[in-house]
Amino acid sequence: MIVHFQYKPLTVLGRKQKWAFSCYYEGSFVSGTYHHNGDILWQSGPHEPEKQKFLKEAIHDLMLYHVYESEHQPNV
Repeated sequence: MIVHFQYKPLTVLGRKQKWAFSCYYEGSFVSGTYHHNGDILWQSGPHEPEKQKFLKEAIHDLMLYHVYESEHQPNV
């Protein structure tokens, strides 16, 4: 389970945005850079390919929800 997920933009303008993210997964700190195309540059993360694949998909889903979905929701 991913807990304490945080992100912040590293680039603000342009189409090729990227964000720094961090979270905890299975009690270990994970961080990296999420790129506009879904690629992740890991700074710290699991070395096992299965766990890395799971985390990449989970972080992608979180970024879609927090960044892209929140930009397109009407202000209430």
